[in-house]
Amino acid sequence: MGFADKVCWNRVALPSLSAFALPGQRVRLVEQSVPADDPDPKALACYGIYFRQRDQAEWSHDEVWLRFVEKRPISALSEAFVHWICQQLLARGTRVLVWDNASWHISKRVRSWIRDHNRFVKLRGRGVRIILCLLPVKSPWLNPIEPKWVHGKRAIVEPTALLSADQIRQRVCAYYRCEVLPPLPIPTYAT
Repeated sequence: MGFADKVCWNRVALPSLSAFALPGQRVRLVEQSVPADDPDPKALACYGIYFRQRDQAEWSHDEVWLRFVEKRPISALSEAFVHWICQQLLARGTRVLVWDNASWHISKRVRSWIRDHNRFVKLRGRGVRIILCLLPVKSPWLNPIEPKWVHGKRAIVEPTALLSADQIRQRVCAYYRCEVLPPLPIPTYAT
């Protein structure tokens, strides 16, 4: 089973942290600002899917796959992400995709795409059929990828410097031990 979601990695907003410090010392995070001539966006949108791997009746190895997007998440990018996931899952046999009720997950366009995809897979007789388990709104504790995002944001934060978009991508992928892939392009039919 795969748990999917979208997250934004903000270059200036600081995550809530708790940290140990020696007596008399404080850990301080410096709020950053983006210079006017900085070409990088303030936040990077990213789709991710989290797999819990079972080994001899115990959870042993978790895996996260990430795809950053060029701009903001829209229905066309959700379709491109799910298509990419289906291609990756074909050999694995994973058949269930869980995600929340975000508007770009349940838009009419995405639901239509999933319905057409499932019909094609059924007619062809092979492939990954998508079974959506849409979670209730405002119930992040039901999706196990949500805490992964929180821990990732805390792990990549830089206390005193502004990270570039490329540095964010590199740190995020290093934290989750996944390959740095090119951003999902906006499909030509969506522009």
